[in-house]
Amino acid sequence: MMDRGAGTVLALGIVASTALVAGMLVPLVGVSVTRHRAATAADAAALAAADALIGATTGDPCERAAEVAAADGASLLRCVPDGLVVTVRVRVDRALLGVEERATAGPPG
Repeated sequence: MMDRGAGTVLALGIVASTALVAGMLVPLVGVSVTRHRAATAADAAALAAADALIGATTGDPCERAAEVAAADGASLLRCVPDGLVVTVRVRVDRALLGVEERATAGPPG
């Protein structure tokens, strides 16, 4: 008679454990997605600035980088042209999370 309801308790334990694990994984996935978005924004901003540096597009390289970063949902924190190479740092804010990424672009070679 002691076994009555044991299956229910076991099922509730499994459901609670699954919910706990899922609750821990969701923020980790969010961090990964935000990091990828920041890396993409940094790459695009650096390429846009490098295009402006070599004259492939018009405008100030750092202004172009800021425009492209903003279009990707990021803010430009730093832009450092050095000859024909430019390095940028961008930040993407999502909820309570802020991720910064850096990228460098210039002509090949």
